[in-house]
Amino acid sequence: MQTLHADLAGRLRAAYSGAPVPPLRDGLEPTDVDGAYKVQSINTRFWVEDGRRIVGRKIGLTSEAVQKQLGVDRPDFGVLFADMEIANGGVLPTSRVIQPKAEAEVALIMAHDLDNVAATPEDVLSAAAYAVAAIEIVDSRIADWKITFADTVADNGSSAFFVLGSERRPLAGLDLLGCRMELKINGEVASQGVGSACLGHPLNAAAWLARTLAERGEPLKAGDILLTGALGPMVALAPGMRVEAVIDGLGSVGFGYEESL
Repeated sequence: MQTLHADLAGRLRAAYSGAPVPPLRDGLEPTDVDGAYKVQSINTRFWVEDGRRIVGRKIGLTSEAVQKQLGVDRPDFGVLFADMEIANGGVLPTSRVIQPKAEAEVALIMAHDLDNVAATPEDVLSAAAYAVAAIEIVDSRIADWKITFADTVADNGSSAFFVLGSERRPLAGLDLLGCRMELKINGEVASQGVGSACLGHPLNAAAWLARTLAERGEPLKAGDILLTGALGPMVALAPGMRVEAVIDGLGSVGFGYEESL
């Protein structure tokens, strides 16, 4: 299977050129957790050896409805690289993505390492430096977003880019459970949500990731960026869109999606 996993990883890397590939059914069963993360890890190692720098993780599938849709009972995660960050207020050119969508999230920045296979939300609260509003731009190298759980995990959690807000807020006193979110496109509300939509609480999602990474021997580190998961439905992007997310207690964050020159 190692050769097959390497072949699937290479297929996904090639798709970044703009030509998405069919679902990976020839090598991964829809719920093949171990195989999917092996493919992801192969590409992570490839990119690190190629000079990319890991700056954190993203959590996906934090909605129970989406989990049921994909036939799983857990979230997933992907790796964030430094070159995936877009400056707040910046521009994402169309040439950098294939079939992008945006979702608003709470991001955490870690103050301390968290290597605990039994990590709780309280442990995350103690280890995190601050929270910021964030937008994740997800994308899929799988044609027409026809993904299974294994497809999205292998494809680095269907990750692409992310934007962090400028307002850094200590977690103490923040209402991350009830915080309301609005995602606006060109000033019009396109998606709404609340903190509890993210696995019951964004800190629940973060604790799940901390436990999962500790079990894998890849624990969260001080300075890591952690995208905790969508607070509401994602929105498909089209050129000319100006995207802004506003989250109670965390302020706003935004970017533009524009035709490449």
